[in-house]
Amino acid sequence: MIDESAIRQRFEALAPVLDERGRRRFAAAEARSAGHGGIMTVMRATGIARSTIGRGLAELRAGETPDVKRVRRAGGGRKPLSETDASLLDDLRALVEPETRGDPQSPLLWTCKSLRKLSQSLRDMGHTIGRTLVGELLHKLDYRLQANRKTREGSHNPDRDVQFHYINDRVKGALAAGEPAISVDTKKKELVGDFKNAGREWRPQGSPEEVRVHDFVIPELGRAAPYGVYDIAGNVGWVSVGIDHDTAAFAANAILSWWKLMGRKRYPNARSLLITADGGGSNGSRVRLWKIELQKLADELGVPITVCHFHPAPANGTRSSIASSRSSPETGAANRSSAIKSSSSSSRQRRRRPV
Repeated sequence: MIDESAIRQRFEALAPVLDERGRRRFAAAEARSAGHGGIMTVMRATGIARSTIGRGLAELRAGETPDVKRVRRAGGGRKPLSETDASLLDDLRALVEPETRGDPQSPLLWTCKSLRKLSQSLRDMGHTIGRTLVGELLHKLDYRLQANRKTREGSHNPDRDVQFHYINDRVKGALAAGEPAISVDTKKKELVGDFKNAGREWRPQGSPEEVRVHDFVIPELGRAAPYGVYDIAGNVGWVSVGIDHDTAAFAANAILSWWKLMGRKRYPNARSLLITADGGGSNGSRVRLWKIELQKLADELGVPITVCHFHPAPANGTRSSIASSRSSPETGAANRSSAIKSSSSSSRQRRRRPV
């Protein structure tokens, strides 16, 4: 008599570590050792189908040497849907091509439609497919989910390279002479208070930090406006944080603070100061208050100040001019600042270190 309970116990002990082929061969070995009626007994004890046990017995009789790298025979399993459904890839390509973006010469493309919408459209066309498979097929077609990129500027300025070479030469000259050359810019303004910010931090589970729902300015705290001053030769930076408005007076005061706390110690014998800045904002080339504040700054420091402005889009060269202004203690009140047309260096020189 065959002990069915013993077969069940052995199978339950080995089942967690057996793969498809291992279960099939275990059941076949038990059925063969049990003799007559072994197949039915093993089927009841393990729940494995009779046809599966039969295939296992055929493998044992044939003496096949199993491939340890495979569980099924080569060619086994369900065929990919892209092979059984001949029109699937063509229909998917037809759906995404009207929404496709990217350089036609580039091997990488991306689409605007979501996987859910694409899978629903394919099902409406008679295909049986889910969004996971749609994502796999899009990768196979060299599509990627990407955000758009700002690349379109204005017309190309043929003098772009000359303009930036000018600024580059001015900075190189200042550095060679041991004179201070700084780069200034206003950084991203931030709300002050318990507002939501991107990122995460370690906290006890289930107790995230509670913040405000709406990003409205708290009048008592204001908005932080960081103004950075980067010393090009020293590779160090200074940041002044204001809580009111980003004005030219604030910008000039930030430069003055840098000079008193850092610049004067590094350049005790300075005879001039060169500033590179963006063409807009509180230190813009057309802001009259900025020129007035620069003259006041030059009077207080006792050295002439030269400012070279980069135009708004140096990386792509939109048509614009570079304004270079100079303020010195000897300049009269009637001629406190003047703007002259000049040119400056290739776009490589525009990459300034962040403050």
